[in-house]
Amino acid sequence: MAEPHIHVRDLTMAYGSRVIQKNLNFTIERGDIFIIMGGSGCGKSTLLRHLIGLIRPASGQVLYEGTDFWGADDRTRMSILRRIGVLYQSGALWSSMTLAENVCLPLGEYTDLPPQQIAALASLKLALVGLKGFEEYYPYEISGGMQKRAGLARAIALDPVILFFDEPSAGLDPISSKRLDDLIVELRDSLGATVVIVTHELPSILSIGTNSVFLDAGEKTMIAQGPPRELLKECPNPTVREFLTRGGSL
Repeated sequence: MAEPHIHVRDLTMAYGSRVIQKNLNFTIERGDIFIIMGGSGCGKSTLLRHLIGLIRPASGQVLYEGTDFWGADDRTRMSILRRIGVLYQSGALWSSMTLAENVCLPLGEYTDLPPQQIAALASLKLALVGLKGFEEYYPYEISGGMQKRAGLARAIALDPVILFFDEPSAGLDPISSKRLDDLIVELRDSLGATVVIVTHELPSILSIGTNSVFLDAGEKTMIAQGPPRELLKECPNPTVREFLTRGGSL
């Protein structure tokens, strides 16, 4: 049986003596669209930063296909990071660069491809996210939804096997948010990638999430795990049910 793409084992996150979350145990399987959810201030984005190597855990392990990320040497960690892509909440595009230049950046940094091939690949990635013809536009010249898609084009520039999203729908109208959800599913299928999303957006959680973990700020640990639609129907925890119904009835 294949190792899960990511296995979080007995993870505790803390800033100094202040514990954010403790005793986190869950797996992210290949092909999942895995949702990290919970109320404000529960540590969702902090968990994402632990998963992508920005913050070292206070204790516990983050295993990538059985390899302990934080227990590995620098070369192994870099090899793991080369296989992931990240879309930050703001898009995090370089404002002084065109969309094509933004996408070219990781290709120029981490491959030995000639400039002409890099430019062609950047155009291809932008076309994949629906931005064909916008290569020479600057971020300030396009809408917020288009900026998110440009950030996604950069995130997939190196053909990652795992994609991480931090509140991808933040600031988007419902139609743009739905389009982004559809694009995430399309890219998961076309790239054969695993997707991890931090979000509180209920439509996204229920429409595209295949598995999830629910973090609770009060308990400082996970209080539910499973497919969001199953949790909506069956989870006995009132905090989870209230979150997934937004206080309404089923």
